[in-house]
Amino acid sequence: MTQDAFAEAPMLFESDEAPVTPLPTGRLPSYIKDHRKRLRERFMSGGSAAMPDYELLELILFRSIPRQDVKPLARALMDTFGDFNRVLTAPEDRLRQIKGVGDTVITDLKILEACAHRMARARVMQRHVISGWDALLDYCHTTMAHRETEQFRVFYLDRKNVMIADEEQAKGTVDHVPVYPREVAKRALELNASALILVHNHPSGDPTPSQSDIDMTNRIQDACLALGLTLHDHLIIGKSTELSFRSEGYL
Repeated sequence: MTQDAFAEAPMLFESDEAPVTPLPTGRLPSYIKDHRKRLRERFMSGGSAAMPDYELLELILFRSIPRQDVKPLARALMDTFGDFNRVLTAPEDRLRQIKGVGDTVITDLKILEACAHRMARARVMQRHVISGWDALLDYCHTTMAHRETEQFRVFYLDRKNVMIADEEQAKGTVDHVPVYPREVAKRALELNASALILVHNHPSGDPTPSQSDIDMTNRIQDACLALGLTLHDHLIIGKSTELSFRSEGYL
């Protein structure tokens, strides 16, 4: 099979995201074409560090909406959600409220979000967690810091502190997530885990633990002690920082 047998598809889906009136020549206006070319060249020569968030978002939207000026849509998304990460992690129903966003844009954004999560997860799964603490924190922030509702996760470790499972235990509201200590401990026994790390996010951005966070952690700690399990830490993930129960003296 020759190299010419393969060619890059012009777009991932059959139609543009938003209705577009074709030009008589079927070509992009020169100002759009040149703008796209300049952005691509700047990205390839300098990488993402050479671009503000809204221009990086434009590059993504070029593939979603190939025959339209996407700068206004990129700006609208940034203005609505605040930053690049929050655009990628925004719920589908909220994305659809932005004029010009439809199935193609949502799918492309969610593919990127899934790729980011998977890349961060690969740095911690089947790895020694304690010696790779920074990678663990990066993973937590990538997957949880920009969520609009609370999520409670448990990292299960073997006796060598290698992560053997990363599981979502519960989803909640903007300020509460139901957690059942018995289920956390039961799952540890099923996985033959020796230790665990609790993680949940605060959508408010402030990682300060509530009294219910402290009480829940104490109940899980009691369950772990009864079963000979080690609770290494409970991390609360805020928007730009995190709180460690171990470091702050709660454990």
